[in-house]
Amino acid sequence: MQHTVVSSFTEQHHAAADHASVQLYARQSVSAGVTCRPAVESDLTALIDIYNHYVRSSHCTFDTDPFDPDSRQPWWRQFDGKRHQCWIADSAGSITGYACTTPFKAKPAYGTSVEISVYVHPDSAGRGIGRQLYSTLLPALVEHGVHRAYAGIALPNDASIGLHEQFGFKQAAHFHEVGYKFERFWDVVWLECAIG
Repeated sequence: MQHTVVSSFTEQHHAAADHASVQLYARQSVSAGVTCRPAVESDLTALIDIYNHYVRSSHCTFDTDPFDPDSRQPWWRQFDGKRHQCWIADSAGSITGYACTTPFKAKPAYGTSVEISVYVHPDSAGRGIGRQLYSTLLPALVEHGVHRAYAGIALPNDASIGLHEQFGFKQAAHFHEVGYKFERFWDVVWLECAIG
């Protein structure tokens, strides 16, 4: 069962600021009984299981080889609870999705920009989990000096583009045939959002 709520995106932090590209309010469809919390290392196996589903079956990630806990450690070690965060959606002790921010680029001047991603367990798709995760993650970035968030989305993916647009993301670039997976080329659009 779903119900609709209106939640504030960084309302307190942006009340005095003029950031036209940030939506202060996003209409949310939230799943009853789902809570969001920061990921801990004991969640890693469940996060890998969700991600590996998309590695094997989808163009939404350009990884082509599934991960195990050892090979996923470099990704996990990026999360500092500040600019780089990982939040999970929990439904009665079962992880139904996660959203995270990672460094946008390695060079120091990119430090205030992050890449943002969200992955939902295929059995929980369409329940508003992605929106619930973003409504938790995005406000948590403000106090840590994140200036811009970027999302790379392989096309077609209307659901992901729609989710990001609800939170104020706008298209910044379109790369043509930049990835090759499943015996074909894929376009990628990059969307950006002003955070602070």
